[in-house]
Amino acid sequence: MPSPVEFSKALADPIRWRIIRLVMLEPLCVCELADILEMPQSSVSSHVQIIRKADLLESEKVEKWTYFRIRSNHLKLIRSIAALSTEDEIPHPGDTGRMDARLSRRQGSCCPGPVHLKGRRPNQPSTESR
Repeated sequence: MPSPVEFSKALADPIRWRIIRLVMLEPLCVCELADILEMPQSSVSSHVQIIRKADLLESEKVEKWTYFRIRSNHLKLIRSIAALSTEDEIPHPGDTGRMDARLSRRQGSCCPGPVHLKGRRPNQPSTESR
């Protein structure tokens, strides 16, 4: 388990919370996250590094891309924290729709997709359904 300070720091930023919510659902690379969040890749990469430092992410390198998702051992806690959010606290409810649109173009994009971290986790509530 990461230190409480690093863990809290990873969750304490609205952009990082959006990233966490997205990679709970699907393994994504930085360029996919940048497209979904409508942000520069360098900014997204900086946020991902803070989340990685808190040891919340597992990763898979495929060619030159690295795909990230929340470590299984942190899912229950992250889901519990997410369940405490009110609808007003969930920023950018369009993220899931943009993620679905981006993933539908994955085959023809620069990103080949993960091999081992493949697929959505079952029984995941949508980030838009809250």
